[in-house]
Amino acid sequence: MLEKLQTFINRYNELESLISDPDVIANMTEWQKHTKAHSKLTPLVTKIREYAEVQQGLKDALEMLSEKLDDDFRDMVSAELHDLKKKNEELEQELKVLLMPKDPNDDKSVIVEIRGGAGGDEAALFAGDLFRMYTRYAENQGWRTEVLDANSSDLGGFKEVIFTVDGDGAYSKLKYESGVHRVQRVPTTESSGRIHTSTVTVAVLPEAEEVDIDVNQNDLKIDTYCASGAGGQHVNKTESAVRITHLPTGIVVTCQDEKSQLKNRDKAMRVLRAKVLELEQEKQRSEVAENRKSQVGTGDRSERIRTYNFPQGRVTDHRIGLTLHKLDFILNGDIEELVGALGASSQREQIEQVD
Repeated sequence: MLEKLQTFINRYNELESLISDPDVIANMTEWQKHTKAHSKLTPLVTKIREYAEVQQGLKDALEMLSEKLDDDFRDMVSAELHDLKKKNEELEQELKVLLMPKDPNDDKSVIVEIRGGAGGDEAALFAGDLFRMYTRYAENQGWRTEVLDANSSDLGGFKEVIFTVDGDGAYSKLKYESGVHRVQRVPTTESSGRIHTSTVTVAVLPEAEEVDIDVNQNDLKIDTYCASGAGGQHVNKTESAVRITHLPTGIVVTCQDEKSQLKNRDKAMRVLRAKVLELEQEKQRSEVAENRKSQVGTGDRSERIRTYNFPQGRVTDHRIGLTLHKLDFILNGDIEELVGALGASSQREQIEQVD
């Protein structure tokens, strides 16, 4: 195994030489590319070197046990051998995770769509709660957020809100949030104190650059109209709102958040590229693994993934059977425990499939 892993160390050493080469440093684009590759390899190479030390320790301990030793020293070496074997198993599992093929989208920024589902005004209010949860989580991660389009409801919250989360690894953390989020609580408009159940759908799309997906301008139908606010009131008299239809797929994207038609068009194109990329990647995933479905899942919008129960102050993720009694903290953006558990579950599945 160490021989196979040596290729990664060789590449790492090569990158170290490149990023310290004056000729490479003079070319900022090349230097940044090599620096990024070096940074990505660092966790793996660190673990490989640790694994190599343990392997050498095992070899040394076995050689010593083959010699004549007094009882106390033999016991000491045997205890060390036991610890090294345990450490060796742990490192092999960690290396399996690090060597697993990475989702090519993991480093991308994302576009998040939140839509109120069943429950009318209450669903819209909860859509607002989820929007706040994700934006606060993004802030805690040091990421930037920007609203691309929003359709507010009369009582507050959103019928729909689309926003970007820009930051390294945003998709790797948020990709498991796609699906139906269910809320159980007493609405403010409910006089009898009866608990209502409402739903909100969330879609997390990796943001596509122009190099990722080629959208032919001839395949687009672009309409402009007057932007409107909550309740259908026109908020301006110019046709600043934009609707773009991608004719080959039938995908329709609208944007009216900006006063400028040009800015709305740019934002709408960002969403459109992400949706076309998602459609293409979904086709590829279906062809590669037609009969295999991950327990965690990363995009089935019809799947109920989580319940937020206000009377009991709990949040339950149904895919991994995890219940946390910290609803207030979670809605305030503290979702790292959920994110980490979902990622760990996905990793375990991948390791089992490899084994």
